[in-house]
Amino acid sequence: MNAMLETIMNRRSVRKYNFDEVPEEQLMDILEAGRWAPTGGNCQTVHFMVITDEKVRSELRARVQSAFARMELTEDLYASIKNSIRASRLGTYAFDYKAPILVVVSNRRGYPNAMADSACALQNMMLEATSLGIGTCWINQLHWLDEHPMIREYLEPLGLGTDETICGALAIGCYDGVQAAKPRTGMKVDFIR
Repeated sequence: MNAMLETIMNRRSVRKYNFDEVPEEQLMDILEAGRWAPTGGNCQTVHFMVITDEKVRSELRARVQSAFARMELTEDLYASIKNSIRASRLGTYAFDYKAPILVVVSNRRGYPNAMADSACALQNMMLEATSLGIGTCWINQLHWLDEHPMIREYLEPLGLGTDETICGALAIGCYDGVQAAKPRTGMKVDFIR
């Protein structure tokens, strides 16, 4: 098995981080991997906001928790959104798992490939982090709250463009203990020949 396929198969979503700092050189390598992701028409409009300031992450956590706590809990909601609402109402919600680094990934509003281009960048960063022994977890909550005024009014002064939509985020940090791997078999493949 080649090294890239092994990295892909070993990647896991890490939801528990320790207090060790991610070395600056490794963080830059992870971001560089994201910067070189393919984009539709080579538009290269993906934008990374790298938040390492704990005060900023803490305020963002509080705003996300407040936004979810105020949402109506209905049966037809996506299960993860329901879980976010429930945890927020308990006052224990940390959407980013308190990782020491949060990369908010945005793209041009109305651009047809915004999500696909951003997803490629996020995947590249996750794979590079895995190859370096650094944990990551794709975070959807900011995408779900993209239009929420409490989120936009906080992130726009920090650099989120008014013409941008949040496509996702990435929690990055050093693993806290051994990460138990859930068994995976891969996705279904059909050949039409």
